[in-house]
Amino acid sequence: MERKISFAPGEYYHLYNRGVEQRIIFTDKKDHARFIALLRCCNTDETLNLQQHFKTGGTYEKLFQFPDKDRLVAIGAYCLMPNHFHILVRELIDGGVSRFMLKLGTAYSMYFNRKYSRKGRLFSGPFQARHVAEDNYLKYLYAYIHLNPVKIVEPKWREKGIMRRNDVRKFLAQYDFSSYQDYLGEHRVVSAVLSPSEFPGYFSEKRAFREHISDWLFYDEGAVSTEKG
Repeated sequence: MERKISFAPGEYYHLYNRGVEQRIIFTDKKDHARFIALLRCCNTDETLNLQQHFKTGGTYEKLFQFPDKDRLVAIGAYCLMPNHFHILVRELIDGGVSRFMLKLGTAYSMYFNRKYSRKGRLFSGPFQARHVAEDNYLKYLYAYIHLNPVKIVEPKWREKGIMRRNDVRKFLAQYDFSSYQDYLGEHRVVSAVLSPSEFPGYFSEKRAFREHISDWLFYDEGAVSTEKG
């Protein structure tokens, strides 16, 4: 299927994809960890053999300590859901988004199929992308992406509002498979995936991030969204 948008260095994009036939694509913590590592390892034209890395004594933490070399994109936010994912990026070099997503999708599909003894495509099709041309839309995406996990504990929160506010706050703060914790100021090994300096400094202070999230999470009429997923 022909892509409806083109990519250009310096521009921002919301990238997402889901499992074929809505299937689960992250079944355990190791799957999540592998995908997050690939967000880092696939963000270059250089090749890193993860199987060889681990066979020769390389650690998971070491994958996030390699110096940045000719990154394809800058990642501003991400979230992994059971059957799909979201990534907010800025293209750094011509063709960067396409090469990054090709490497990411191929590497994770190969890992997943090998681990679960399956064949065929893992994702529903080519990754989807939306150009982020407006400042308000870019800022909104930080809330949209990071609030995706709320639907795990309150599936109808956008239509009916939050019923258990304290439980939802706690759940988000403990959800390890997004960049939410990084914006709360937690220093994690996986924080190296992000390149906040390549994005506007909306949330250089964690208080600003907390307030932005709360504004959308507890908006009286629900955070109505035009996004998919």
